[in-house]
Amino acid sequence: MFSAPNYFLARQVSGGSGSTGQRGIFGYGDINGGTRSMTNIVSSTGVVATDTTGVGSTRQLLAACGYGGDKGIFGYGANDSFTSLSMTNLVSNTGVVATDTTGVGTARYALAACGYGTDKGVFGYGSGGGFYFSLTNRVSNVGVVSSNTTGVGSARYGLAACGYGTDKGIFGYGQLSSGPLTAITNLVSNTGVVATDTTGVGTARRYLAACGYGGDKGIFGYGYDGSSYSSITNLVSNTGVVATNTTGVGTPRIQLAACGYGSDKGVFGYGEGTGNSSITNKVSNTGVVSTDTAGVGTARTTLAACSFTTP
Repeated sequence: MFSAPNYFLARQVSGGSGSTGQRGIFGYGDINGGTRSMTNIVSSTGVVATDTTGVGSTRQLLAACGYGGDKGIFGYGANDSFTSLSMTNLVSNTGVVATDTTGVGTARYALAACGYGTDKGVFGYGSGGGFYFSLTNRVSNVGVVSSNTTGVGSARYGLAACGYGTDKGIFGYGQLSSGPLTAITNLVSNTGVVATDTTGVGTARRYLAACGYGGDKGIFGYGYDGSSYSSITNLVSNTGVVATNTTGVGTPRIQLAACGYGSDKGVFGYGEGTGNSSITNKVSNTGVVSTDTAGVGTARTTLAACSFTTP
């Protein structure tokens, strides 16, 4: 596994879908030490397409979420030398990724993102330059990223985020600035206000991913628990309550991404297991994770994913 600078012990990305759209998109990431900008579209039936030529600056450790009810946005991350970035790339409602938009807010990586308010999004937390953050940056319903909002909750990196309850979001898990892994969560209201820490449920871990399912619920899955790679999952109810561990299904791995598709289902994909992977694991509309589906597209880690709507 590639080693990052000593203030960031390993690579991670988490992509949370702000809403479960008809289609999804995996994008960017690292291939054995070299960043990419390629994308892979997920159909409304959960079929992952082959690589689409990348648009925008290659990078890893970024995050993604939905906005506008039918579009998405990739944001922040790091380049090959772990220089923090704050640029964004909008995703149209047909899955076309736009060129770089000049970044707003503190450059950072290993952050997470989710949707709120049915048509907006928020990037939050992360690491960069030797610091850990709890600050957030909201995304308007036209894809404009705001300046920093003072952070709430414990600063950390390597976390994940997803939507729940049709118009709210949740950040969860990660590694604290003081060192330990955590399972704490922070709810996001339908106006984008991030709440203080909620005591964690389930195994503390980092390098996991999260997405929505069932139209109003979410799921955290996979990650590193401090001693091994995991495939356990934790369901999020439509009121934002995180459940205890569900026994893992599929190849244990880290540094993967997840997004929604088909309006009520989700998919975890890519990441590092026994080497870089492109396998996927679908999530049913009742939160059941399936066994591995053979990978499509370039195997990679530290990518992001989000939903968009056009069937």
